[in-house]
Amino acid sequence: MIDEISFERMEGFEWDRGNSNKNRLAHRVNDGEAEEIFFYEPLLFFEDTKHSDQEKRYYALGQTHDARKLFCAFTIRENNIRIISARDMSKRERERYAKATEKHSKIS
Repeated sequence: MIDEISFERMEGFEWDRGNSNKNRLAHRVNDGEAEEIFFYEPLLFFEDTKHSDQEKRYYALGQTHDARKLFCAFTIRENNIRIISARDMSKRERERYAKATEKHSKIS
């Protein structure tokens, strides 16, 4: 997990139309829903070293306002979060997120 992303500096979101359409058609996740996870806790971040050849990529596990648990792959361009892919969490990701949620609720 990483702590290096400073979201206070972020100004907004950036979308590639092709990725946006793919997320909506293939995964039934619209842009606004994917963006929501960045505003609710707990939100887990990881560096995606496997896909960081040309630019640093990350992925996040989080939940929407309606508690839908999503995986989002993204990068940072200038001061914008550029979402590359958004989908429902896999079983393994949901388990990892549940453990973090337990820890978060004990701390709060």
